[in-house]
Amino acid sequence: MSPTAGAAATMQCVGADRSSLLRHGLRLEYATLGWNAVGIAVLGVAAIAARSVALAGFGLDSLIEIGASTIVVWELSGANAERERRALRMVGIAFLALAAYLVIQAAVVLAVRHHAAHSPLGIAWTAASAVVMFGLAAGKARTGRALGNPVLLCEGRVTLVDGLLATSVLAGLALNAALGWWWADPLAGLVIVAYGIREGLGALRH
Repeated sequence: MSPTAGAAATMQCVGADRSSLLRHGLRLEYATLGWNAVGIAVLGVAAIAARSVALAGFGLDSLIEIGASTIVVWELSGANAERERRALRMVGIAFLALAAYLVIQAAVVLAVRHHAAHSPLGIAWTAASAVVMFGLAAGKARTGRALGNPVLLCEGRVTLVDGLLATSVLAGLALNAALGWWWADPLAGLVIVAYGIREGLGALRH
């Protein structure tokens, strides 16, 4: 094989690998979109039944995650430098919106001393969401690094925050059900605020 033919074959192989990674990245985003779309309906039912501010807030977080995933699908479908910059800005805004939502939710719940009813459905869904979101976040991190795509990496951190939030909501629901600690969930959610602000500002500066 001539050097020229060898180089062409190598470039073709690299191109095929990148196309495969892009498809995998899109599959991860479509899975995130599907899970959160179902989650909005499930969380709506659970929040109304339990009169739970935390579950209603987690449903709003699912909307933010849907928006962030939609941005990444748009960026991966035709990546270029300008589209990448715009996508990073939008993901950064999604991070800051999530942090603002967590602060407002915690303040309202603590101020009114809201006591939600027990929610077996909410506990089951948030437990499943934590597992799914952590798995998707790990997949996005691996694929984003392989592609060298900062947008997918950044949105993967949004998914990680979603998993952390699911874990904190789950802890709050479980402690409320077992011990009557109604204040556990809003305090757990505040732990994530600093992370969300840091990642959001970092994406906007990129």
